[in-house]
Amino acid sequence: MDWNAIIHPWFMANDQQPTLAMVGKEADQLGLECYVVGGWVRDLILHRPSTDIDVVVVGSGISLAEAMAKRLGRKAHLSVFKTYGTAQVKRGDLELEFVGARKESYQHDSRNPIVENGTLEEDLSRRDFTINALALCLNKNRYGELVDLFDGIGDLDRCIIRTPLDPDITFSDDPLRMMRAVRFATQLGFNLHPETFDAIARNKERIHIITRERIADELNKIMLSRRPSEGWILLDKTGLLPLIFPELSALKGVEVKEGRGHKDVFYHTLQVLDNVAELQRANGQQPTANSCLWLRWAALLHDIGKPKSKAWDPQAGWTFRNHNYIGAKMIPKIFAKMKLPLNEKMEYVRKMVDLHMRPINLIEDTVTDSAVRRLLFEAGDDIDDLMLLCDADITSRNEDKKARFHRNYQLVRQKMVELEERDRIRNFQPPVKGDEIMEILHLEPCSTVGELKAAIKDAILDGVIPNEYEPAKAYLMQLAKEKGLI
Repeated sequence: MDWNAIIHPWFMANDQQPTLAMVGKEADQLGLECYVVGGWVRDLILHRPSTDIDVVVVGSGISLAEAMAKRLGRKAHLSVFKTYGTAQVKRGDLELEFVGARKESYQHDSRNPIVENGTLEEDLSRRDFTINALALCLNKNRYGELVDLFDGIGDLDRCIIRTPLDPDITFSDDPLRMMRAVRFATQLGFNLHPETFDAIARNKERIHIITRERIADELNKIMLSRRPSEGWILLDKTGLLPLIFPELSALKGVEVKEGRGHKDVFYHTLQVLDNVAELQRANGQQPTANSCLWLRWAALLHDIGKPKSKAWDPQAGWTFRNHNYIGAKMIPKIFAKMKLPLNEKMEYVRKMVDLHMRPINLIEDTVTDSAVRRLLFEAGDDIDDLMLLCDADITSRNEDKKARFHRNYQLVRQKMVELEERDRIRNFQPPVKGDEIMEILHLEPCSTVGELKAAIKDAILDGVIPNEYEPAKAYLMQLAKEKGLI
């Protein structure tokens, strides 16, 4: 098959082709051979959008970057990294990376290579996977000509992730490539080549030299894939999972006692994760949105406390009492260890894990106004995300049971809307503030003030008084009399 004839029209029709033609003209004037390489070429063939433009120059990449910055004018920003022989040109949304063709060698205790000037073939051979070792020439006499030294086109056609050279050397030299292999397989819906898979399994311990920040970056990209479960399953099967995330690996397996077993929490968790991703797409949420990512992390971690809470009850069978509370307490340590953000994103995930059992308890019990008010109050603006997570958590194989749960959730949602419209409970603060309580009752700051404020809040949530100032003040005076404060 003449892939040049197929790809060339796609290349010429691409929105970024004029910019690449400009790069080629500047390279010709400097007498340099240059190519657009890697992910941009791969995504062109896969008809995926790509903003990463990497240009390899047989010679000085910095010289070509300087020429392009001058060509683009005053609004272009040039950054030069002489130590690495690379440069970057930015103008608006346009970002070009330039590097001289190079070859690399590695020391066993580091993934940072020793770099030397090299040929195009040496540069392409050092790349992680064949599908990222494709190049299109930008020089006028060969403009748009495909260079495919390792059958990357064939691997794209076969949906295979494979290394250009010996995978054991590739992964031992830079163990982060093991994570990237799993990530690309997940993002693209590809399979790991058997030799690639086996080499990851053999070299998995090398992952310990990779920083947690780089691992977290790859995990986040896996999480934002269409079916993130595929990435976690590959991490498990290659043996990487217990090394990078032992708490998740601990969810695996089914224990049977007296003929009664529980569901495999690991695979249930992954089903919930995929369900969340599917529901987000159905709601029109973009996977690049922060809220999209962190709700998926909440889905992955919602049952993380089950191994610590698992117990056998002769009457009830296997139980996981308070696993939501135990799991919520684990979240800060997990985020810190994995170098995930220790800010409001972590607090959001912790809250989702803590509250994820509340809606299902509501539909199993009588749905009281008080219980719904308290859920609205505690979930605040995250109530819709919480309900989406709980919908995703229904993974029973009994279709009648699933349908009943979904119907009951709709009843809870309807009651939430009614109570919120009437009582304005979401994120409310008691109408009578602490300072006013001290002024009215002539109190100094003390625990009594907090108790009175909490009692007013509880009275509103329980429906004893409406969420309004005058009834709240009257209730305060009643409490004060009962306590002998006035």
